[in-house]
Amino acid sequence: MIDGVIVKKLVTNNDERGFFREIIRKTDDVFNTEFGQWSHSKMHAGVLKAWHIHQKQTDYWYVANGLLRVALCDRRKGSKTYGKIMEFLMGEKQDATVVRIPPGVAHGCRCLEGPSDLIYATSSIYDPSDEGRIAHDDKEIGYDWMKDGEPKGTGAKK
Repeated sequence: MIDGVIVKKLVTNNDERGFFREIIRKTDDVFNTEFGQWSHSKMHAGVLKAWHIHQKQTDYWYVANGLLRVALCDRRKGSKTYGKIMEFLMGEKQDATVVRIPPGVAHGCRCLEGPSDLIYATSSIYDPSDEGRIAHDDKEIGYDWMKDGEPKGTGAKK
């Protein structure tokens, strides 16, 4: 795990009509910040969105449908997990989870089965000065977005 990243398993209540699932409550351990914005990103199969990084903003990701390969890389130089990478799958065929991505942790995803809907909340409203980008093929991170196989890490369903 990367220090400060939290993955929360969600409870799903099913019945003949469908299901109900709470994603985040303000009293959850996973939610420890102010609310800034709620957003929705639709991605088609094969789409890659990486790497994003914020110095102030915390992100909370939930995947409603489809399948995403998610990767996180700790870029906080003083962190005990600096340089560590977490990878996992998120989506409707996985255990339902929400993940908290703290500031300084680079994050991205590749849509393996789409369309996929990423629903996310942030601790602040969009601020272009806090919206950092790192190339998907950054040599220092060294992550292969095109690799096959199940990722190692939290969230992958067995």
